[in-house]
Amino acid sequence: MMMLNYSIIFLSIMMIFMLHPLSMGAIMLLQTLIISLMIGLTNFNYWLSYILFIVMVGGLLILFIYMTSIASNEKFKMSNFLLYLMMLMMIMMIMTFIIDQFYFYMQMNNINMNFLNVNNNFKLLTNKFINFPSNLIFYITILYLLITLIACVKITSTFKGPMRQLNN
Repeated sequence: MMMLNYSIIFLSIMMIFMLHPLSMGAIMLLQTLIISLMIGLTNFNYWLSYILFIVMVGGLLILFIYMTSIASNEKFKMSNFLLYLMMLMMIMMIMTFIIDQFYFYMQMNNINMNFLNVNNNFKLLTNKFINFPSNLIFYITILYLLITLIACVKITSTFKGPMRQLNN
């Protein structure tokens, strides 16, 4: 778990130095994967992390299509400073992980002891979400998303052509 936290910090710092939108999207995809893994490890089931990952991948696919249509021929260059910074941070993460191995094992034992309490709380939370008082809001949200999806499909009709103008 500590290594996952370090990798999130590392990717967040790397995001600051990225200039190309596709590399930023790749870092966001890695961060989403790591956060989904962390959520899945702390909960009993992986449904919440799976939903988070699917939503973020869908958004990143839309961003990818948008950026490849606008800046398709832009060159991707990485500076030597960024490469050295990445290597230095990776070495620091590995050294910290090796040095704090005892602390890591203590944390894992602590997480295993608290796992049962988190598991019971999550089961109660999902029961409250699906049972009577809240299920009406749940169904209304699903219906709203379905109507929004149908409206978006009707707005972007393929018979009328693309929404952007073509340069002919």
